[in-house]
This record gives sequence, C-alpha cells and structure tokens, in this order.
Amino acid sequence: MTLSVHIDVILRLSEARGIYAFGVAMTKMTSDKFRDECGVVAIYSHPEAETLAYLGLHALQHRGQESAGIATSNGLTLNLHKDMGLVADIFTEEVLSRLHGSLAIGHTRYSTAGDSALLNAQPIRVQSNKGMMGLAHNGNLVNAQELRARLEGQGSIFQTNSDTEAIVHLIAISKEQTLPEAIADALRRVEGAFSLVMMSPDRIFAARDPRGFRPLAMGRIPRLQGQKQDTIVFASETCAFDLIGADYERDVKPGELVVVGPEGITSHFYASAAPQSSCIFEHVYFSRPDSVVFGRPVQASREELGRQLAREAPAEADIVVPVPDSGVTAAVGYAAESGIPFQFGLIRNHYIGRTFIEPRQSVRDFGVKLKLNPVRKLLEGKRVVLIDDSIIRGTTSRKIVRMIRNAGATEVHMRVSCPPTISPCFYGVDTPSKKELIAANQTIDEIRAYIGADSVAYLSLDGLKKACADGEKTTYCTACYTGTYPTTLVDVEEIQPASTKQ
Repeated sequence: MTLSVHIDVILRLSEARGIYAFGVAMTKMTSDKFRDECGVVAIYSHPEAETLAYLGLHALQHRGQESAGIATSNGLTLNLHKDMGLVADIFTEEVLSRLHGSLAIGHTRYSTAGDSALLNAQPIRVQSNKGMMGLAHNGNLVNAQELRARLEGQGSIFQTNSDTEAIVHLIAISKEQTLPEAIADALRRVEGAFSLVMMSPDRIFAARDPRGFRPLAMGRIPRLQGQKQDTIVFASETCAFDLIGADYERDVKPGELVVVGPEGITSHFYASAAPQSSCIFEHVYFSRPDSVVFGRPVQASREELGRQLAREAPAEADIVVPVPDSGVTAAVGYAAESGIPFQFGLIRNHYIGRTFIEPRQSVRDFGVKLKLNPVRKLLEGKRVVLIDDSIIRGTTSRKIVRMIRNAGATEVHMRVSCPPTISPCFYGVDTPSKKELIAANQTIDEIRAYIGADSVAYLSLDGLKKACADGEKTTYCTACYTGTYPTTLVDVEEIQPASTKQ
C-alpha cells in the first residue's frame, strides 16, 4: 500500500469517526484509568518525512489524544504545525503538503504537566544562539518548577507552562559551543522522566533519561533508490515502525544521546549509569500489545499477567470476561490458565461521535453505557470473572459491575492484573492525588463492597514483576504500587491531576 493510500484511508476513517471534541470530554468525565502520557516520533532522511511522521503518530495515538504536532526541515529552516485534536483530524493532505521535508519530529499529547491548551502542544520550535531547533518530549521533569524559577530569575521568558520548555532554555544558556554538547549539558541538569526527540535543520537527536523511565526505540528503513543513506527513525513504541515499514534495531539506552546527521549515527552517554527504573505500567496498560517495549513484547507480558493472576487468585466461575480493551490480553491468559471459557461479555463502542447529545433526563451510568454494552445472552445466569488492568478511583468499576449484574449475572468476581495502586506518578503519567486513589484509602474488602462485586483480588507485586520479566532485560519502577520513588521528589500530597492545575 502506498503512503498516499495510507493517508486517504486514515483521513476517511477520521471523517467517519469525528471523535475528538466529545470523546476527550467524555473520557475526562468518565475514565477511571491512568491516562497515557505522550508519544514521540522522529524521521531522518526520507523524501516524505512528514508523511512518515504522521503515520507514526497515528500508530501512537493511544498515547495521547489532546493535541498533536509535526515539525519538519527542508535543510534550511523548520516548519511546524500543531493543533488540538486527533492526529488524523489535524493533518490533512493540504497541511502535510506545507510541511514537506526530509527530516521530521512529531508529538501526540495528553497533558501531564501544564494545561491542556494549544500553547502547550508540541513540538516546541525556537530560534536561539544555538540555531533553530525543535523538541518533543515524553515524560515529566520532577525539578521543572525549581528550574523555571531559577531561569526566570536569570531573565528567561517562558512562552508555555509546560515543563518541556525548561530544557530549551537550558540548551540556550549552555556555555557549550556545539548543539550536541549543549543538549548533553542541559540534560545533565534535569531530573525525572524524559524520552526526547529533537531536530536542527540537518540533524535528528534522540535521548532518554539515565533511569530509562519512558521507552524510545530506534529503527531503520533501507534506502530508497536514489537515496544516499538509510532512513533512521525513532518512536515511543515499535508499533509505529510496523506502519511505516521500518525495522526495529534497538532501544535508545538510558543516559544516551543519539545524533543522526550527514556524518552518520553517533552515540554519546551524557550521564553516568543510574539504577534503571523503567515504567512497568507500560506493560500493564499504556503500550499497545503489538509493541516491543523495554526489549520485551507487551503481548507476552499481558498474557502472563493474566496467567499469574489465575494462579494467585482463582475463582469458581462459568466465564472470564475482560473489560475492553485494556483487560483483553490478561483475560486471555487468565482463561487459558484457569480453564474457564473466555467470552466477550462486554462490547466496546469505538466510534463515539462528536455530535452525540447526552439526554436531558439523567440516564444512570450514561458515560459507561456509551462506551460499553453487556451481551445479556452470554452473561445471564453466569458466574463471571471480570478482568481489568487496574482500579484507580473505583467509580467505573462500580458501574461496570452493576451493568453486568443488571444483565443477569449471578456472581461477579473482579480480578485485577496489577497490585493495588496506592501512589500517584511523577514521571509522565496523569494520575489522581493520593486521596483519590481508592486502594490508598480503603481495604480490599471495602473496595469489594464499594464496587459491588462478590470478590476482589489483585495480582501481587512479585507476580507482576515475574510476569514482566523484571531483572532480565530491564528493572522496573513500581512506585505507584509501593510509594517508594526512585528520585528525590516533593511531598506526595502535593501532587494534583494535570487537569486541575491552573
């Protein structure tokens, strides 16, 4: 399939769905999940770099649905387009034609630091004493406020309230003479989670924080006829490579800065090694199951999460039902290990239109019913094991359990494929404050009573680590389950959801 056909298909799907305005609003009102952080992509040396960046962002749409942007280079200057909405709605063929270039970086965003507004959409493009550059960031800097106060005291003027902009200012004030050295100098001054892609008119840069919190993969597309070199690509997840025809080569290593330019590929380690703390929730929920993240297939982790859960928390039941879509793979593993038949007892509506009108008279559990509908024929008279990847506030789980009972289920046993979530995240995940996390404030039996299930059981922390092969290719951060953070932080009680920040 040609790139132009890819674009046409995606644009037509976008027109059919039209889900942004209403869909994001409904997600914020009804979701009981940690929100996906951001996704980044970068393309070096391709005659349709803007199109590859667009397709890569489309594959990473699950990592952020609030805004998206692409910056490109024609060798002399950087062109930028970003907007609020979904990737396929923002980047029409007309917009992409204005972004034509051989280098590109892209970003799709869900706000984790800074308001959800166009001014905070990325990539950020600046002209500085180090030349013109663009930057896109996945993660969260835990010392951003401290850096901002210091930089503003030195005369820096910030255009956004995103933590990402602090990196740009640090690069600009660096005493290092070359851009790669200035980037390395800046990255040594920030703390927290960051997977970055950057560009100058003739180079692409990719970097990860020394602890490797967030994923960033590197791939290659063999050179086209007439091209001087292969196309080098970077993306938050390898599923983006599948769409654009790139081969996965390796992950950018923690503490590494990769520079791709006319001279080829060079690698610099800007910081000494630190204890690795890759986000285990990438395997539990965030990443697409068809991706390889931190060197491990996500599908393998999720199925093993379900198998381990079945070993630790068996239930006498007739069917295993996932909460779609995030609970599906774990439910497959639970059913395989337990021998209880798997059934899609809940059907998800993927096409919530922006013009959908909520009824004026209150409909109980309207937001959940809009997304999920029970299959009464499968559920009626059955003892159900309901599989989900997490319970955050408990509000959505309560509505789903009630929905399944109303469809005729005689028993509902909730099984969760991760440990109880007791602490918020500082590293690029939009999470509630500790007081809003149900498991931080209630016992398992109190949670069971609140959501209305016959039983509730979570996967153990040891079971989670075992399922995700902790210690083999990576060591994971599990702070959201333990409250033990790998970096120095502000008080946990001060953390608020990004949507409440002013």
